[in-house]
Amino acid sequence: MEYRTLAGTDLKLSALTFGAWAAGGWMWGTTERKDALQAIRASYDNGITSIDTAPIYGQGNSEEIVGEAIAGIPRDKVQILTKFGLRWDLDKGRLSMRSKDLKGESINIHIYAGKESIIKECEDSLRRLKTDYIDLYQLHWPDPTTPIAESFEAVNRLIEQGKVRYAGVSNYNAEQMAEAEKTTFIASNQIPYSMVNRRIEKETLPYCIKHHKSILAYSPLERGLLTGKLKPGHEFAEGDHRATNSYFTDDSIERTNAFLAKLKPMAEAKDATLSQLVLRWTIEQPGITIALVGARNAEQAIQNAAAIHIKLTPEEIQFINDLIPPA
Repeated sequence: MEYRTLAGTDLKLSALTFGAWAAGGWMWGTTERKDALQAIRASYDNGITSIDTAPIYGQGNSEEIVGEAIAGIPRDKVQILTKFGLRWDLDKGRLSMRSKDLKGESINIHIYAGKESIIKECEDSLRRLKTDYIDLYQLHWPDPTTPIAESFEAVNRLIEQGKVRYAGVSNYNAEQMAEAEKTTFIASNQIPYSMVNRRIEKETLPYCIKHHKSILAYSPLERGLLTGKLKPGHEFAEGDHRATNSYFTDDSIERTNAFLAKLKPMAEAKDATLSQLVLRWTIEQPGITIALVGARNAEQAIQNAAAIHIKLTPEEIQFINDLIPPA
């Protein structure tokens, strides 16, 4: 595995970081707890020491699974990244979406990053994760109802108390990052980035490069679209958010698979899967520090980790870039 230092910190993260959204079983259809635990442990055994989660992923379930999975591992050998600012148990802030919890009961999810709410969220996360500190604490989504300064004053307090090591943001644009930086040091921005979603290249990516901020790319496989395994007419499990996502229409899947077919000879020549080639390409892109990738079981986790062994020359990267369809 390769390890990369989060900009402006002494925190080293595995270039491929385990993304634990699906492990929580929320919005991805059914996820078996034992499979999720085995996936995280297999990832760690193969060098993936960093795990990204959030309270909203299964309404605490993902964090609890992460806490159980890393039990017994020396705390300084694993890096925990989690988030705050999405509440399903508090009617404050801006309504983000209506959903169902793991029991099938309706919940309203609010974006809210008020100071006292953040303090409570941190305590709850520490308890679920069974740890006394979080390596990177990230504001999950911009909260239009709370001043950015108020949110990060709370994070500063947590840093002073030793409960959080570093602050980050998620889904922030360049202007919001600059505003947050007035209150505390922001190490990173976790934001979507993939071969078929390169929107950040216009503004956010240049800002992060200029100001020496790390980018944690999530959905590098575009939630499975870039694996090449999906076919038009695919039926998603009940509760899987991809069923209504525009990336997963039959036309989109067909176009993407036609593009991936052009990459397949390169992957085969490297004795790699398309997923592994896509992951390696992602972490080779300018400004991208790490890529988050999930796994439903140990086999997928081992395959993901093996992507680190693929080598791409500048010429091969340019070849891939030239093939990528326009956004």
